[in-house]
Amino acid sequence: MQYVNAWRAVAAATGGADRGAAEDGVRLAYRRAGLVEPERIIWADSPKAAVEVVEKLFGAGRSVREEVRTRPWAEERRRIYDELGPAGWSALWSATGAQLWETTAALAERIRIGIVAELASRPEDESDVRLLMLDAVLGQHDAAWLAAFDGRGDRLTGLAEVARNAGWWWPYEHVAVISERPEALHRDEAGRLDRGDGPALAYRDGFALYAWRGMPVPVEFLDSLASLTPERIRAEENAELRRVMLEYYGYDRYLAESGAKPVHRDETGILWRIAMEGDEDVVMVEVVNSTPEPDGTHRTYWLRVPPRTRTAKEGVAWTFGLEGEVYAPVRQT
Repeated sequence: MQYVNAWRAVAAATGGADRGAAEDGVRLAYRRAGLVEPERIIWADSPKAAVEVVEKLFGAGRSVREEVRTRPWAEERRRIYDELGPAGWSALWSATGAQLWETTAALAERIRIGIVAELASRPEDESDVRLLMLDAVLGQHDAAWLAAFDGRGDRLTGLAEVARNAGWWWPYEHVAVISERPEALHRDEAGRLDRGDGPALAYRDGFALYAWRGMPVPVEFLDSLASLTPERIRAEENAELRRVMLEYYGYDRYLAESGAKPVHRDETGILWRIAMEGDEDVVMVEVVNSTPEPDGTHRTYWLRVPPRTRTAKEGVAWTFGLEGEVYAPVRQT
């Protein structure tokens, strides 16, 4: 677990790179791969800027990612797999890398998509940009698999040193290009990019990603959230953006201000339905906590339930994984 927590921090690290330590890691990774150290190391302020540098490189030689990253990783995995056996390797991965994989892989893919969106001005340019990104070692965003190998040998020490101190990097025969880490990273409790008042991921050169609970959104869309009205929400044609608006605005507030009417009520609560043109209905159950707050009031909760829900009891039961007819609590809390 100590390795997982340390590498989780690496994956989420922001702020300026330790350039000296990262460059030492690059040189060590080359030596461990049996290669001559790069003649030059070039820094870029973001992965996007690094791709632009790589596009213009002259005399850099071929990519050595295979020798520096792919081959050592495969050989170390094979060594540990043979040492631990299938069950042992599965247990090791489950306890280490698997706990970081989903969030780091998703973040890396969002960065790739953002780079393509900014650098491929024409559809025919997209493949060229993606090919350049295939040469990248993901640095801090390789944290998941580096966590699995930590403490099990020094073959990957150089790669780990770069990851702890910098972002993505591109290894070529004569030149290495290294990206700075982001200056800011905002995520929700599920690890998804999430911010309602600015970029969820931002680099020092202005390259940034905007998202609300993991969903990419345009920056101008975020600017409009502070002035939302029920009418503006209903007028939004993009169903996904409209869903974001509702989450930001608050379902309970939308229901109150849009004059919505309840469709069912029983002893468990009140069922509300919001018809969404071009999208499935939003269905909520309003329930009151039977346990009073310290001041004696009873808190109201709004539970999102499937569109097929027809009664409040059915909706509350669904939140417990039950069918409506079998939901009969002895005491509600």
